[in-house]
Amino acid sequence: MKIHDTAPAYKGNVLVQLLSYMKPYTGRVFFCLFLVLILTAFDLYRPKLIGDAIDHFEQRGEYRLIVNTAVKYGAVLLFGFVFNITQTWLLQKTGQQIMHTLRKDIYRHIQSLSCRFFDLTPVGTLVTRVTNDVEALNEMYSGILVRLFRNIVKIIGLVAVMLFMNRKLALISFILLPVVAFMTWLFRKIARKTYRKTRTALTGINASLSENISGMRIIQIFGREERKYEEFEEKNRKLYRANYTENLVFAIFRPLIYILSVFSLMLVLGFGSLAVLDHVISVGMLFIFAQYIQSFFDPIQELAEQFATLQSSLASAEKIFTLMGEDSKVTEDEHPVILKEIKGKIEFSHVWFAYDEEHYVLRDVSFVIEPGEKVAFVGATGAGKSSILNLIGRYYDVQKGNIYIDDVDIRRLSKKQLRSAIGQMQQDVFLFEGTISGNIRLNDDISQEEVKQAAEYVNASQFIDKLPKGYEEPVTERGATFSAGERQLLSFARTLAHKPGILVMDEATANIDTETELLIREALEKLMNGRTTIMVAHRLSTIRHADCIMVMSKGKIREKGTHEELLERGGIYQKLYQLQMQ
Repeated sequence: MKIHDTAPAYKGNVLVQLLSYMKPYTGRVFFCLFLVLILTAFDLYRPKLIGDAIDHFEQRGEYRLIVNTAVKYGAVLLFGFVFNITQTWLLQKTGQQIMHTLRKDIYRHIQSLSCRFFDLTPVGTLVTRVTNDVEALNEMYSGILVRLFRNIVKIIGLVAVMLFMNRKLALISFILLPVVAFMTWLFRKIARKTYRKTRTALTGINASLSENISGMRIIQIFGREERKYEEFEEKNRKLYRANYTENLVFAIFRPLIYILSVFSLMLVLGFGSLAVLDHVISVGMLFIFAQYIQSFFDPIQELAEQFATLQSSLASAEKIFTLMGEDSKVTEDEHPVILKEIKGKIEFSHVWFAYDEEHYVLRDVSFVIEPGEKVAFVGATGAGKSSILNLIGRYYDVQKGNIYIDDVDIRRLSKKQLRSAIGQMQQDVFLFEGTISGNIRLNDDISQEEVKQAAEYVNASQFIDKLPKGYEEPVTERGATFSAGERQLLSFARTLAHKPGILVMDEATANIDTETELLIREALEKLMNGRTTIMVAHRLSTIRHADCIMVMSKGKIREKGTHEELLERGGIYQKLYQLQMQ
C-alpha cells in the first residue's frame, strides 16, 4: 500500500528515516543553515567589536569611537534579530508541515493493518504513537538539527578565532575541555536511557487510561474502582520516576558545565591579567577572551542537551517506525482483479483458519453459496460461525485452502471493492460522534433522501422522527444516548443505505425486541431479495426461512439443509431447536 508520496521505506536507520521527511523542504533548510553561518559570524564579531573599541579608546581617548562602535553594535543586533525571526519562522513552519505529513502517514498505515494487529495492540498505545511520539519529533524538526549545526559551527569558529588571536591564552582556555567532553558523553548516554523509560512509561499510562475509561461501566458494576485506581497509580508512579530521573540528570549536568565554565574563565582572567600587566596583551584582548569563554561553554552545554533531546526524538521515532514497519497480514495484490459487478457467489474450498496460527477454529470447511441464496450458520459459541464472516470480508487470511467470490480467489480481488460489496450488520454496533444522518452516510456520497429511505425501511424513522433535531440529532461517542435496539436499527439503516451486493448478519437482531424484529423482518426480506445473504444467529426463529442452514460444531460443518430437513434428520439442529422451544 502506498503510504504517502514523500514517505520513506520504513527499514534501516531511524535518523535516515527522519531526515527523509525533510527532502521536500531541502531548499528551506539550506537557507536556514546559511542564516546560521551569518548569525554565528555576528556572535563572533560582537565581542571583537567591543574589545577593539576598548583598545582604541585607551590609545586615542576619542569619544567618537564609542559612538561608532555603538552604532555598529546596534546594526549587528538589528540584522541578527531579523535573521533570527526569519530562521525561527521557517523552521517552525517546516516542523509543523512535517508533523502534519507524519501524522497522516501513521494514521493511513494504521488503517491498512489487519484486524489481527488490533486484536493484539492496545488502543492507547496507538494514540500515543500518533500524538505524543509525533509531538516529541517536533522539537527536532523545528530547531534541534539546525541548532546542532549552529553550535558545532560556533564551537569550531571560537576555537579557530581564539587560536588565531592568542594561542597561549586559547590553550589555557581549553584545559578543561577533556573533562567537559567526558561529562557530555556520560550525560548523553544516561539521558538516552531515561528518555526511553519516559516514553515507555507514557505509553503504558495512556494505554491504561484508554482501556479503563472505555470499560468504566464494567469497573463500576463490579466495584473495582479501588483496584483499578491502584493499577493506575502504579503506572503513574513509574512515569513520575522516569520524569524525575530525566530532570535529575539535567539538574546535575547543567550546573557542572556552568562550574567548569567559571573555572575556565577564572584561569583566563588570572593568566590574562598577568599578561595585561606585563603588556603582553591588551585589555581589549582580555575582554574578547572573557566573552569568548562564556560563549564557548554555552554551545557545549546546549550541544549536550540537544543531543539528549535528539535521543528523545530518536526514542520516539523508533517506536513510530516500528509501527510503520508493521506489515499488514492481509496484503493487497500488486495487480488486483476488479470485477465489473460482484454477483455474490461465495465458495469455501477446504479452508483451515486459526487466529494465532496454531489453534484452528475452522477445520477443512467447504461449501458453495449461489448468488441470491440465503444461508444461515448456527451452532454453539466457539463453533466458528463469526470466523466465516470475518474471512468473507477478508479481515483475516486463511492458513490453508481458498475462498472464492464469483470464482475469483479473494486474495486477488481489490479489498476496497470486496468490502464495499459486503454489508455487515453486527451485534456490537459502533456509532461515531456526529449526527444520525452522518452515521448512516459515513461521509459517502449518499443523499439525504436515500438516508431517510433506508431509515424508513428498517423502521428506524419511528424513533428518529421523535427526536428534537430528527436526522441531525447529535450522536455522542459510541452512541451512548441511544438504546441498544436504537443503535442496532441505525446500523441496519447504515448498511441498507450503502446498497451492498452481499448481506452479512452476525446476531444482528440480538439486541432488538420481538416487536421491533417483526417490524424489520418484512423490510429485510425486501432487501435480501436478489442478494446473497449470510446469517449467524442463536435464535433459530430468525433463520428458519433460509434457503440453507449449516450447523457447525468444533470448526466443522456437521449438518446442512433447510429448517424442515434438519428437523426431520434428528441431529444437532433438532436438539438446538427443541432446547430453544423448551
